Amino acid sequence: MTGKLSPRVGEARDTAVSHYVFEAPVRLWHWLTVACMLVLMVTGYFIGRPLPSVSGEATYLFYMGYIRLIHFAAAMIFTVLLLGRIYWACVGNRYSRELFIVPVWRRSWWQGAFTVVRWYLFLEKKPGSDIGHNPVAQAAMFGYFLLSVFMILTGFALFGEHSQYAIFAPFRYVVEFFYWTGGNSIDIHSWHRLGMWLIAAFIVGHVYLAIREDIMSDDTVISTMINGYRSHKFPNPHDKEPS
Repeated sequence: MTGKLSPRVGEARDTAVSHYVFEAPVRLWHWLTVACMLVLMVTGYFIGRPLPSVSGEATYLFYMGYIRLIHFAAAMIFTVLLLGRIYWACVGNRYSRELFIVPVWRRSWWQGAFTVVRWYLFLEKKPGSDIGHNPVAQAAMFGYFLLSVFMILTGFALFGEHSQYAIFAPFRYVVEFFYWTGGNSIDIHSWHRLGMWLIAAFIVGHVYLAIREDIMSDDTVISTMINGYRSHKFPNPHDKEPS
């Protein structure tokens, strides 16, 4: 979808080109995953650092039990969302597959990544224009996908240790792997908690760069994940840059 902004008389004409990038299932996955991650991080933090013990009737002091229940419920929703996202990468548009296929074998991808890094470090005046994810964002999202799989495996491994449900039995192989390497369940918990902090760092960087791109570049970022369209504004060539 392309079009021109309707200028008023006497005003400079700018050209805005829009592309439909993120389909509705991708946007829904994004925002539901954000909600799940926030719930998982808050409840996961308290699971690792429980509330102080309080004496009294357990019926009215089951706070940690509820926190743990909410954590595992959110984890299951998170897992279903990720599986749905993988499915949509197979049936959706080309941009829905960018998270899972990073073309590191292409020289142009590395050139684009180098340009984006320089742009992030304020060494470039203008970034390259990417309809989908730029190379650095693509690599970061692929890393997030791998980290999500790791968190699912280690999380369900911890749950499966004490669960009698057959569906969690395969995750016990994760526990056996840690024992085989000389570790134990505490190591799984430590790695799982480290993953939580890595995801927290990823969220901070992701939000910062999204806001930064909306302000400094000519591409829309935040609104793209709301309406699906990415717009790029090409200024009038007769406009002068501020001195």
